[in-house]
Amino acid sequence: MSITRRAGLGLLLSLPLLPGTARRGQAQGAADPAAAQIERLHEAVLGIMKNAQALGIEGRYRQIAPAVEAAFDLPAMTAFAVGSRWSSFSPAEQAQVVEAFTRMTVASYAHNFNGFSGQSFVTDRVEPRGEERIVATRLLNPGKESVDLTYRMHQANGSWRITDVLHDSISELGIRRSEFAASVRQGAPTLVQRLKELSDRLMQPG
Repeated sequence: MSITRRAGLGLLLSLPLLPGTARRGQAQGAADPAAAQIERLHEAVLGIMKNAQALGIEGRYRQIAPAVEAAFDLPAMTAFAVGSRWSSFSPAEQAQVVEAFTRMTVASYAHNFNGFSGQSFVTDRVEPRGEERIVATRLLNPGKESVDLTYRMHQANGSWRITDVLHDSISELGIRRSEFAASVRQGAPTLVQRLKELSDRLMQPG
């Protein structure tokens, strides 16, 4: 299997330094807690890739879900994707949207990382930017062009969490905000339904 540039960007999820696979920046990454968070995510991603066929789409979802939920600040990402209308949603509606957004994010990982043919991740650098960390990584595809994945991170609930994934300076969360704009204008129930439809499509056995 070859991970495409769009699939890499789609991580939300796609998607982070691996023991034994890191090259440049290994010492820095090992000492940096933000990079360590990415390392754990990448390790989990490789786990579902290497066992993709045996796990199936549902198994990949169950196995990757804890790592995705630990690595990403999904409530903050959901609020940003919704935009200014977020505050007009009731607490119950906000909770429903976060749940639906989380399922879609995990489903993206389960769908996109559906096989293994020697891929690995490397972390190139970690940059402090005020209260944020920028962790620049690449997904290496043997014989193919590598995929650049840059993670924006901040501290939430006592650990470093991903708030966005960028590919060639393009924000995945910005794309999602644009894609969801029409549903957001129609209200939380419409947005939840839209997210559910996207998740259901991703979870179809391939």
